[in-house]
Amino acid sequence: MTAVILESTLTCPECGHAKTETMPTDACQWFYECEQCHAVLKPKPGDCCVYCSYGTVPCPPIQERGKGGCCSS
Repeated sequence: MTAVILESTLTCPECGHAKTETMPTDACQWFYECEQCHAVLKPKPGDCCVYCSYGTVPCPPIQERGKGGCCSS
């Protein structure tokens, strides 16, 4: 089994600002405020969290169990 990656770089779709954040392992993060333009990011339809929509790495539950492994299931 591959180790779970806990850091993901979120990129704001509004202004392009990117920031590396540590993902929570015990909850889905549904909202994230861009520190540059203050847009509030929300998951795209079909995604469970902002990391799956805007991050370089999907959230830990998705990494471990695939699409059905996160909070939406």
